[in-house]
Amino acid sequence: MRYTYKDIEKFLEFKTWTNKDKIDKLLEIDCSLYAHLGTDSTKAEKEEVKRKSIEIYRIIKTLDKQLGDELLYSEDLKQ
Repeated sequence: MRYTYKDIEKFLEFKTWTNKDKIDKLLEIDCSLYAHLGTDSTKAEKEEVKRKSIEIYRIIKTLDKQLGDELLYSEDLKQ
């Protein structure tokens, strides 16, 4: 099944998924968000994707603190 940003809360509750499975799916969703931006995307659309991406990294931090911290740190370096 293909999950989207809206499905995150749903699959985080899956008991059969490991934290690694959840992190993999979160990173896949994050990648998809950026992949759907184009040269014609507005500044607001780009900022919305960045906001969602940071939220995904915060969720990852609850599953794997070190990885989440590293992702959030790398996001800070972009600014």
